[in-house]
Amino acid sequence: MKLYRFPMYAVIAALVLLTASCNEKPQKAATTNMPSSAIEKMTIRYVDEDSIMANYNLAKDINEAMLRKQNQYDAAQAQRSNEINKFANTMQQKYKNNGYLTEESFNADQATLAKKQRDAETYLGNLQQNMQNELNQSQQQLLDSIDNFMKVYAKDKGFDMVIRKSATLYIDPKYDVTDEVIEGLNKRYTKVEKK
Repeated sequence: MKLYRFPMYAVIAALVLLTASCNEKPQKAATTNMPSSAIEKMTIRYVDEDSIMANYNLAKDINEAMLRKQNQYDAAQAQRSNEINKFANTMQQKYKNNGYLTEESFNADQATLAKKQRDAETYLGNLQQNMQNELNQSQQQLLDSIDNFMKVYAKDKGFDMVIRKSATLYIDPKYDVTDEVIEGLNKRYTKVEKK
């Protein structure tokens, strides 16, 4: 069975999608007749999404939860594997020691082994699917949280646009609002303990 890990970079990848849509305002198609004064009056800032993911408490909590889930999955996989190997070894020893007096008893153990393997695959597959579903929900929660905050933040600050640092070739560091955004996100975030 293929083992998937859900590191923080999985959550970071979700942020990349978000920041492309943050504070997008519907605009008419760009024309070459746009007055230069309109461009000069635009207020643009940027954020470093890697820093947000590393320092926003919600992102950190999601990452910790996914690591716990991954550890639970690893433990369940190891337990199932050990049970199957133990049963297979017992069968092998029994076979070597002529412990199977009938073909039916051997076939019954083979069927039991095959069932244990199928059950383990089903169980682990369900666990993995549940982990993926939880990750998707958590990523959506994270994206919604950042998106909602950025809309209010940009409007309050009078910014026309907040872009991702990684989406630019160069931008003057004086336009970086990452620390302010992280501070605002963390002030607004209240951790909800799962029971």
